[in-house]
Amino acid sequence: MKFSDLNLNRFLLNALDEMGFTTPTPIQEKAFSVIMSSRDMVGIAQTGTGKTFAYLLPILRQLTFSTQKHPRVLIVVPTRELVVQVIQEIENLTPYINVRFAGVYGGTNLNKQKQLVFEGQDILVATPGRLLDLALDGVLKLKHIQKLVIDEVDEMMNLGFRPQLITLLDLLPKKRQSILFSATLTKEVAGILDQFFKSPVKIEIASSGSPLDNITQQAYPVPNFYTKINFLVHLLQNKDEFKKVLIFVKNKKQANILFEELETLLPNQANVIHSNKTQNYRLRSVKNFEKGTFNVLIATDIIARGLDLTDVSHVINFNIPEEPENYIHRIGRTGRAEQKGTAISFFTEIEADYLGEIETLMNTEIDVYDLPENIEISSKQIEEEMPKVAPEKTGKKRKITEPKGDAFHEKKEKNKRVNLGGSYRREIAKKYKKPKTRGQKRK
Repeated sequence: MKFSDLNLNRFLLNALDEMGFTTPTPIQEKAFSVIMSSRDMVGIAQTGTGKTFAYLLPILRQLTFSTQKHPRVLIVVPTRELVVQVIQEIENLTPYINVRFAGVYGGTNLNKQKQLVFEGQDILVATPGRLLDLALDGVLKLKHIQKLVIDEVDEMMNLGFRPQLITLLDLLPKKRQSILFSATLTKEVAGILDQFFKSPVKIEIASSGSPLDNITQQAYPVPNFYTKINFLVHLLQNKDEFKKVLIFVKNKKQANILFEELETLLPNQANVIHSNKTQNYRLRSVKNFEKGTFNVLIATDIIARGLDLTDVSHVINFNIPEEPENYIHRIGRTGRAEQKGTAISFFTEIEADYLGEIETLMNTEIDVYDLPENIEISSKQIEEEMPKVAPEKTGKKRKITEPKGDAFHEKKEKNKRVNLGGSYRREIAKKYKKPKTRGQKRK
């Protein structure tokens, strides 16, 4: 099937043709007719399978011209980066269509985004937190929403957005079309479907947790953080093979350490991106990575979802993620659009268990190789790897008594307190009792 076989108008077909797209992916082909029928839908497909176009194409095909100010289509995504990407995709698809759209997300000026919504939009793309800010502030009227899209919903759950998502679904009109996309179908996602969706059509392109066929997966046992750095530098020196590399690290602290080491060992080849970086810095880093200004991008899981990074030759898991689903999302950054890709994972003795859980989820064994003999085994450790030293146990607490010195003196007689007992208090209470009502006076 080609895009021309779908019920698309010439404006969308021209835009697709200019982008060089002629054939829909399986998720795009199967989702199109369901979304066009206005039925609720849940699409289970891995990252890199074209989910964004799968919902944008039918929505734009059905969207009619309107002058009303309030959005009719709401697209909710987990991260600011994904908002920017979806807005870019709408822009690419609509050079010949008169449609108003905007993206809103946290970390930027709220008043400017209020103004964007106030100006009038047909499609609003938003993160859950900022969306509720605008809705509860009264600027965004949700009663006009006709179509709701929730993309990467399982990642929203991982990021702790479940309460905001439930609140949002309660605020939306009951009469609407709801479309949900996810790479995995967890119990929490299934709960949302049962509670808020009306007999959704389920489209599953690949079984939940299965690996992409065009990604070669490898794993290496590496004893510690700095030995991982030694091995990583060894790999990255082969620039002909490691052309564009995305490295996932456990947390922000480790990402910063790794970046500083690579900047010393391989200067001007890498950059780092995580949630402590400003929004402009993050967007600029991704843009420079795409342009080839540098060929290595170090990241935490913040961009494991959604970002359409093209031609990534290798994904390197510097740490094995504790949640096996996150492994799927990480490696999905390579091997996109039917290209070949390679995912390489470094694992310590502790992380070996996580690797086993990933293999169980995927029902696939990952090839494990020995560390090359020329890699130096480092004895240096980061703080997280150092053994925890229990505090020394001390005996019973000693009671310290202050000796009476020259400064000690007896209280004056008038300052000494005497416990006069309950009867004394009762006599005082009778004498100075409060009036029963505010206006009553003592006689």
